[in-house]
Amino acid sequence: AIAACEKGDQWERALELIEEVRFSGLQPTSIMYSAAIAACEKGGQWQAALALLDEMRSCGFEPDATTYNTAVLACEKGDQWERALELIEEVRFSGLQPTSIMYSAAIAACEKGGQ
Repeated sequence: AIAACEKGDQWERALELIEEVRFSGLQPTSIMYSAAIAACEKGGQWQAALALLDEMRSCGFEPDATTYNTAVLACEKGDQWERALELIEEVRFSGLQPTSIMYSAAIAACEKGGQ
């Protein structure tokens, strides 16, 4: 259901579904978090995407490269070049290899920010 929110550009509904899972006493899965982050990215909601990324990690889930790609893309859309670069550093620190998608999105964010 959350993945459908991404495709339907319904980031608010994705956040509601995450909240409903929590309210029911369950913990959202890493797949749910990743799908909600993607929905927020598609909706141009970089702050919500990064909040979900932080929550995902605080729940003990390690984001994969795809989730980080999406988070960096959200930063690009939000003109958040500093945060995009910070995420790439986090990726390196986590032991993952930054992808060309991450680098391209970070470069685009820097360009938009006049960096």
